Amino acid sequence: MSPQQQQLLHSYQDKWAGLPPERQQALAKGSQRWLSMTPEQKSSAQQRFTQWRAMPPEQRQQLRQRWQQFKSMPPEQQQRVRESFNRFKQMPPERRMQLRRQWRQMTPEQRHRAVAHPQPRRFPR
Repeated sequence: MSPQQQQLLHSYQDKWAGLPPERQQALAKGSQRWLSMTPEQKSSAQQRFTQWRAMPPEQRQQLRQRWQQFKSMPPEQQQRVRESFNRFKQMPPERRMQLRRQWRQMTPEQRHRAVAHPQPRRFPR
């Protein structure tokens, strides 16, 4: 590990030897990724980390489960999810809020149908 990585992980110094090897690898990889980020990327990552720490444990667990579900999808399906998410992020905030309200009002069965059989996109005339 580089001296910069060691400096980033100094808070783990006393407990490093007791961490499982996969946790050590994840921390080393994360420190390497951090060092390669631009200041803007670091700021964004710090905001996400702050949000993560503020979440209740149940919500964190739900997000971990969703991430595992995503990672278990075939690559083509992962790509479709990414594309859908990017389209969603490009929508005006009012439209995103409207879609979130509609989603929350749906039953699990309606949500499943909506995901399994998406409606064709309607373009304004």
